[in-house]
Amino acid sequence: MELKKYKHEAPYSYTLGMAPTLELIQCRPASVDKIYIHPNYTPKDDAYNIFEVCKRTHLPYEVNKKVFDRLSGKENVFVLGSFFKYDAPILPDLPHVVLVNPSNAGNLGTIIRTGLGFGFKDLVIIRPGVDPYDPKTIRASMGALFHIRLSFLDSFEEYCQQFPDHKIYTFMLKGKRLLSEIKKEPGKPFALVFGNEATGLPASFASLGQPVRIPQSDAIDSLNLSVAVSIAAYAFTQEA
Repeated sequence: MELKKYKHEAPYSYTLGMAPTLELIQCRPASVDKIYIHPNYTPKDDAYNIFEVCKRTHLPYEVNKKVFDRLSGKENVFVLGSFFKYDAPILPDLPHVVLVNPSNAGNLGTIIRTGLGFGFKDLVIIRPGVDPYDPKTIRASMGALFHIRLSFLDSFEEYCQQFPDHKIYTFMLKGKRLLSEIKKEPGKPFALVFGNEATGLPASFASLGQPVRIPQSDAIDSLNLSVAVSIAAYAFTQEA
């Protein structure tokens, strides 16, 4: 397979850098097509020697400078992993993070990584939304993408129909209740729902669940989406 600059419709994507490539190999080895290594690559130690990792995992590799010239641009990248996209649907009985029309690859990558750090492994993206398989998203997640489950839906109504037992918490600037006032219902799965970086959730979402507000000063318009998700994910992992 000849690797070209990533396009959304392509059946494959690739990692840029050692850390996300190692996560790909560890979590999704069956999806790996090939590992590419820059001629200037120098192993740091045996544990992070990509040649040894590939031999140990029986994955094909190739030393090829042209691939890096074509795909990594001016970035300081010496290891690259190509892989075929895969399906990993979310589980129905666990907490979900639901992003309605996210548009920034960096934000999405940070959300995936932070969410995983707080134990949230099930992510829903309501279309249209940024592509989680974009190499920029993968790199921003530091490879955390390969640890999570991911589902795409065409509307939030479709989500509610598929997961009627989840308690819905919609995060909005005009949410009626402060995050500190929210108490999880023991044993009941829940969904933390966030809107687009620029517009947030539409006002209609206030009637679709419990609208929640993260308190902030009036010196800013709103929190960055990835910051808001991080605060909410932390709060919902704390026991009352």
